[in-house]
Amino acid sequence: MSLLRSLRFLPVVCTGRSARSALLQPTQPWHTFHAGPSSSSSASSKELLMKLRRKTGYSFVNCKKALETCGGDLRQAEAWLHKQAQKEGWSKAAKLHGRKTKEGLIGLLQEGNTSVLVEVNCETDFVSRNLKFQQLVQQVALGTMSHCQSLKDQLSTYTKGFLNSSELSELAAGPNREGSLKDHLALAIGKLGENMILRRAAWVTVPAGFYVGSYVHGVTQSPSLQNLVLGKYGALVVCQSCEQSANLQDVGRRLGQHVVGMAPLSVGSLDDEPGGDADTRMLSQPYLLDPSITLGQYVQPQGVSVVDFVRFECGEMEEEEVAEAK
Repeated sequence: MSLLRSLRFLPVVCTGRSARSALLQPTQPWHTFHAGPSSSSSASSKELLMKLRRKTGYSFVNCKKALETCGGDLRQAEAWLHKQAQKEGWSKAAKLHGRKTKEGLIGLLQEGNTSVLVEVNCETDFVSRNLKFQQLVQQVALGTMSHCQSLKDQLSTYTKGFLNSSELSELAAGPNREGSLKDHLALAIGKLGENMILRRAAWVTVPAGFYVGSYVHGVTQSPSLQNLVLGKYGALVVCQSCEQSANLQDVGRRLGQHVVGMAPLSVGSLDDEPGGDADTRMLSQPYLLDPSITLGQYVQPQGVSVVDFVRFECGEMEEEEVAEAK
């Protein structure tokens, strides 16, 4: 019940709905390389070395090796650096494969009429607080958003979709980024030295007359996107409303907070009898912020109908995983 108590008394935070196109900053250098091909070229000038170092963020030693290998060609040296980093990441990922990943972050991104939840796991909470790991979660959210926007469905009602770990890994990395998300995962593993997985993703796209409420608990602001929020729990709640009222965003946020705290399994009906804390029907559960009434009794006068929801808890095991662990 500690999560319920904190949700009842802590301020509520949600994401905004406008998009920004800010990109990830260059990553920092890794520590080791596999040996590249030999070269008879002389060492590059200090000016070229500094330029490559500023552009890529890799170490002076690795930048110098790249310029020597590529005969002083800046573009080829940059490509060579990325290729070697990728090799190093895949090698380390293979060695760490199978180690438990119970920590990590949930990422929530909203852009236009589409909302995305992603989960990326790592081994320790220490790494989950690292900027490089948070940049990976950010890239996964952007890749998932790009995938959703490419579907171009003609909406008459809302659509909801899920991606498992394998499907998520195969997605393109998103705008102005080369490779797939699994390539970026390997790079992050190589840099941070922990096993990581792209766990899952979900998205909701809505037409006019619908609204997606959102909430993230344990909030960490994203490195460069203001409309991306990171945390340990996340929820999306699909609502239908005839009118765009001024308090619709606040209602959606409170509904998301309820889903995170009470963990319902279904929406239920306004006609359901009131239940207790153990009830898994959302509308008949005690309302998180005022347990004297049900969530249905809170929603009804607000002029909205709860249609669907998605809830992510970082590190939670799905049914098939629980069965395998027994």
